[in-house]
Amino acid sequence: MWRLALRSFVENRLAVIGVVIVVLLVAFCFLGPVFYKTNQSNTDIGNTFMPPGNGHPLGTDNYGFDELGRIMKGGQASLEIAFLTALIATVIGTLWGAIAGLAGGIVDAVMMRIVDVLLAVPFLFIVLIIATRFNASVLSLSLVLGLFSWLVPARLVRGEVLTLRVRDFVSAARVMGGTRRELILRHLLPNALGTVIVNVTFQVADAILAVAALGFLGFGLSYPRVSWGDMLSDGINYLLSGYWWLIYPVGACLVLVVMACNFIGDALRDAVDVRLRRR
Repeated sequence: MWRLALRSFVENRLAVIGVVIVVLLVAFCFLGPVFYKTNQSNTDIGNTFMPPGNGHPLGTDNYGFDELGRIMKGGQASLEIAFLTALIATVIGTLWGAIAGLAGGIVDAVMMRIVDVLLAVPFLFIVLIIATRFNASVLSLSLVLGLFSWLVPARLVRGEVLTLRVRDFVSAARVMGGTRRELILRHLLPNALGTVIVNVTFQVADAILAVAALGFLGFGLSYPRVSWGDMLSDGINYLLSGYWWLIYPVGACLVLVVMACNFIGDALRDAVDVRLRRR
């Protein structure tokens, strides 16, 4: 099954392009500073708003930081938060949905009503309150975003488990004395893995957009850490002054990584679902 899914995924050109974009952006952000060294800690007021040219391929910003190096540094934080958020949300949501779907009855009803109540709470509003109360860091933002992003995975996994728990192999495991823990870990979750993997890609894209939104609203990371959203928030104030290099390059990186994650997610959905898999 996984071999057929991989072949279907590779045949999707947009998916391959998405993977290449993600790999290149990760290499650019994390390996780029090794070869292109810049000072991203101390401001240089004498070299602010320098246009792209020799010594600064993408110019400098309002603090005198090299913009290319700044994009690398901001990408590191944005990608770290995105992947950590997706991991936290996926683990919590998968376990919550699997337990609710397998238990059924009153347990399922109570657990899913909790999910419904949390989904009714404005996500960005709560995150902004927490961000103003605590100093924003990669870990704190990842925890906050992850603890509010597990609701959708929980509903997806719960729906998948509801269809799996009536299958013959689950009934056979029950008859053989399998405990609920064994049913979840050895039978239900492995068979719901396709849904989980697909959801991870969309979780990464959503987390990147959420971090960008927080940074754009002025509730991003604390200095000296910076995210792409923080850079957009600083650069938008000078866009009308003609300093386009403060907006367009980082905006392009943001659009590319989100678009790539969506390409990968769509292809994975088609690959793992036998009804959508290309023949």
